[in-house]
Amino acid sequence: MDPIKNPFSPGAGSPPYDLFGRENVLEQAQILLGRIKQKRPEKSILLTGLRGVGKTVLLNKMEQIAREEYDYKTIFIETLENKSLAALLIPDIRRMFFELDRFSRVSKKVRRGFAVLKSFMSVVKISWRDFEIGLDIDAEPGTADTGDIQIDLPNLFVALGEAAEECGAAIAILIDEIQYLDTRELSALIMAMHKMQQRQLPLILLGAGLPILPALAGESKSYAERLFDFPVIGALSHEDARKALQHPVMAEGISYHEDALEEIVRLTQGYPYFLQEWGYQSWKLASQPEITLELIQKATEIVTRRLDENFFRVRFHRLTPKEKSYLRSMASLGPGPHRSSEIAAARNVKMSTLGPVRERLIKKGMIYSPSHGETSFTVPLFDEFMLREMPGDLFRF
Repeated sequence: MDPIKNPFSPGAGSPPYDLFGRENVLEQAQILLGRIKQKRPEKSILLTGLRGVGKTVLLNKMEQIAREEYDYKTIFIETLENKSLAALLIPDIRRMFFELDRFSRVSKKVRRGFAVLKSFMSVVKISWRDFEIGLDIDAEPGTADTGDIQIDLPNLFVALGEAAEECGAAIAILIDEIQYLDTRELSALIMAMHKMQQRQLPLILLGAGLPILPALAGESKSYAERLFDFPVIGALSHEDARKALQHPVMAEGISYHEDALEEIVRLTQGYPYFLQEWGYQSWKLASQPEITLELIQKATEIVTRRLDENFFRVRFHRLTPKEKSYLRSMASLGPGPHRSSEIAAARNVKMSTLGPVRERLIKKGMIYSPSHGETSFTVPLFDEFMLREMPGDLFRF
């Protein structure tokens, strides 16, 4: 196929799942972006879904739309388990104030924003040596300097929103993997967005997280549902999955046999990450302008090995022996969801003894509860991987 670039490879253009089956949520984001610029109320958006459904791709697309079509200024961060929300936000908020300062030249609200940011920085236990450069404005005493992020972050967001409003600008903050925020950080973020809505300031939040996110937000603040929509991003429909495979190769004069196409859709269950992997490998193996079922069967061996090594095992190695055993017990029951009593029976233990392990796995983002008393994998096809990785009955330790 060389020198034609594999259309499923990273950097080959828009991933296939960016183009099909996501029109509704992108339209929802466009409505939000437009209404906020018109100073009309609208809920921010927090995408939820399993691993591999393309939430991050959608966030990147939303950022592109915000910047290029609606002239928003944007901040994009990914939360990390070992780094605070403040540490992640401060460099970009500082950058944002400088952008607004260059944009406005004489904005009093921007200068006040710098002062509030400096107050916020003064009480966060992080070394700010690198961030002090160029920030020669005195802190504003009594604002965003209590040391309580649930008080300080809303005040900082208000200062940022007011500065943007005075400059005639709008800001979109995009946060990936929101479920890793601790309880107080998530509460602070929700309270900050509540302030934005109350004051109709031009600052919105576009975020993404695992399916536990709506429950976490609701537990943190009961009014979260009034502030956010939680679109569920799932596997592509049968038709959209076929399009995601067909359209990239059609542009290069390649086609799938019908049985080959159906086999990939069956194997991937319509999950975009897996569609891209099978598409990438089948393209590499194709020596003729047709991709056959036989070729897909060869590609499946390669894809399975690659997924095990690069997608599944990375998560597997973060687990303790007891956590691995718990997930292997789940896998023996199928893809799920499964009742806690069924998992306990598979483990030959009392259900009460599994609670701490289950909670740790939820915090690590490996499982979630789709409904009370049920447990399901957050990673599609992880049950099949666990059966390959831990065969037989050796998992019952």
